[in-house]
Amino acid sequence: MPVQPWNLDKIIDDIDEFLDAVLDTAGLDLDYEIREGGGDSAELISPDLTVDFSGDDLPQLLDRHAELLLALEHLTLEALKISHDDRYRLLFDADDYRVARIEELRMSAEAAAEKVAKSGRPFHFQPMTSRERRILHLTLRDNKEVMTTSEGMAYGRHTVIYKADKKP
Repeated sequence: MPVQPWNLDKIIDDIDEFLDAVLDTAGLDLDYEIREGGGDSAELISPDLTVDFSGDDLPQLLDRHAELLLALEHLTLEALKISHDDRYRLLFDADDYRVARIEELRMSAEAAAEKVAKSGRPFHFQPMTSRERRILHLTLRDNKEVMTTSEGMAYGRHTVIYKADKKP
């Protein structure tokens, strides 16, 4: 099946169909609401759609750094065959976890950039998802003292902050 072009109404219907089946099969007591926009996170990421989860099994969804939430998002993107370029247009969240994570990443990026600017030594973040690396890059994009790059392969891919005059 080819990559699906972005069509908001069709995507919403497809998300509903897919998530209803997955959540029912998994026996998870979760509800979700699909809404347009990104809410509080719109400054750094601006998805067209946000899927907000609630329900008794919310702790399972957010356990281990929201591993299940991120897995559901990834499976949905794959099942709906959403192109790589359109993947940032859809965001899954629960109990404002992603909003809090974005703020945490933003603060970490700014603190690391300050250290790099003062010391001149690069700062290597731990491996993280492409969305999380993107937050780091966007946070520091206007900082003239440092530059960011993603390095590594697959699950080891991570962001490195360098002093702007010491490009790798």
